[in-house]
Amino acid sequence: MSINKFNAEGYYDPTAYEALTAVEKEERAAKARLPLVYIASPFAGDLERNTERARGYCRFAVSQKVIPLAPHLLYPQFMDEEDKQQREQGIRFALILLDKCDELWVFGNTISEGMSREIAKAKNKGKPIRYFSSACKEVLE
Repeated sequence: MSINKFNAEGYYDPTAYEALTAVEKEERAAKARLPLVYIASPFAGDLERNTERARGYCRFAVSQKVIPLAPHLLYPQFMDEEDKQQREQGIRFALILLDKCDELWVFGNTISEGMSREIAKAKNKGKPIRYFSSACKEVLE
């Protein structure tokens, strides 16, 4: 789109030109920005196996040209998953981060309690939600 420096009557209008040029530049930058995608997958239980799967889901997300955010890979690095208070605090932190994301991607055949909360929050906020099998194949809800 080309912005004209002259208004509809043919008069030079630098203020409108600069404002419209800035809006066009912002729109182009927004289109070029990689989406931030929240990765939800089971974690509790078999921590080693679920951690490896979550890493794989993040690699898949990167291959889809998005920025993955998987709080369940971050918080257990310094918070105790077995401590109910710390686990709840980690889930609260994760839900705050979910607000910052463009989409929620749900992986696996099992929806854990934490994942249910993430899905409910995303639905409440009107965020797009995509579901994938553990093999990273998209499935219908």
